[in-house]
Amino acid sequence: MTIDQLRQVVKAEPFRPFTISLADGRRMSVPHPEFVWVPPKAARTFYVAGEGDSESIVDLLLVTSIDFGNGAGEPQHGKEAQR
Repeated sequence: MTIDQLRQVVKAEPFRPFTISLADGRRMSVPHPEFVWVPPKAARTFYVAGEGDSESIVDLLLVTSIDFGNGAGEPQHGKEAQR
């Protein structure tokens, strides 16, 4: 996946909620485009808002997949998602 492909997913019309899976086992839910921000000049990093005031800065090289639709179980953020 490239940063431009991620931008296309975030800016898609209509927006489709998705889950970002990372190499360390975390899964991050993006229910709305305002939950993710890809800086205009970013080459590899982007931001994902979590529950409450939490946020994550993610390196695109750690993304293993972006999944659309209803997966098995709710995606989680942070330590609670680690297995």
